[in-house]
Amino acid sequence: MSFQIAQQTKQRIKNSKNPSIKRILRALKTLRCGDLPLPMATYKVIFFIHQCVMNTLSYLSRVFYWTPLFKSQITACGKQLYLYGGLPYFSGPLDITVGEYCRISGQTTITGRGCAHAMPKLTIGDNVDIGWMTTIAVGNKIKIGNNVRIAGRAFLAGYPGHPLDAQARAAGAPETDQQVADIILEDDVWLATGVTVMAGVTIGKGSIIGASSVVTKDIPAGVLAAGIPALVIKDLAS
Repeated sequence: MSFQIAQQTKQRIKNSKNPSIKRILRALKTLRCGDLPLPMATYKVIFFIHQCVMNTLSYLSRVFYWTPLFKSQITACGKQLYLYGGLPYFSGPLDITVGEYCRISGQTTITGRGCAHAMPKLTIGDNVDIGWMTTIAVGNKIKIGNNVRIAGRAFLAGYPGHPLDAQARAAGAPETDQQVADIILEDDVWLATGVTVMAGVTIGKGSIIGASSVVTKDIPAGVLAAGIPALVIKDLAS
C-alpha cells in the first residue's frame, strides 16, 4: 500500500502544472543527467591523464600478471605473445602450444573434453590472431596454422558437450566418441566474425569464411565460403 501511495505521489509531482515544481523537476533532471556547464578544456586534459593512467595499468597487469598466468597453463609458448584484455577462461584437460608473435584476446574461452581418452591438444601456429569472445572447444585435436585470423565470437566446436540421446542427455551423460572429431585450420585462413566450425572440418590454406557462417564440411584451399551451411562462393585466385 505504501509503495502504491509513493508511486501515485510521484506521478502527481511529475504531472503538476505548478511552475515552481516544474522548475525544481528541471533542476533535478539537470543534476541527474550531469548536464552542467563545466570547463570542457579542463576535462580534455583530465581525460588524457585518465587514458595514460589506464593504459599504464593495463600494460603492467598484462605484462606482470595476465600473461604469466596464461603461460603457466600452457605447454609451450613462442616469443612476443600479446595477450590483451585479461585472462582466457580454461576448462577441462588441455595440452596447448602457442607459436610466435600471436595475439589472443583475454575474453577467449578454451575448453578440453573432460572424458577424452587422451589429452585434448590445441596447437596454435605463428602470427595468429584470436579475437574477442571466441570459444575453442577441443575434443581430440584442433590445429590452427600460421598467419590465421579468427575474428570475434567465432566457435571451433570440436565436441558438443551432450549426447544425441535425450535420456542420456537428461542423465548428464557426455557426448559419444562418434560426435567428436578434429578441426584443422590450415595456414592463412581467415574466419570472419561469428563463424562456427564444426567437428571434423578442415579449412584449406588461404580460404576465407564469411561472417556468421556455419562450416559443417571441409572447405578447399584458396576460396571464399559463406552461409549456413557454408558453401564455396568463389575461387580467390580468379
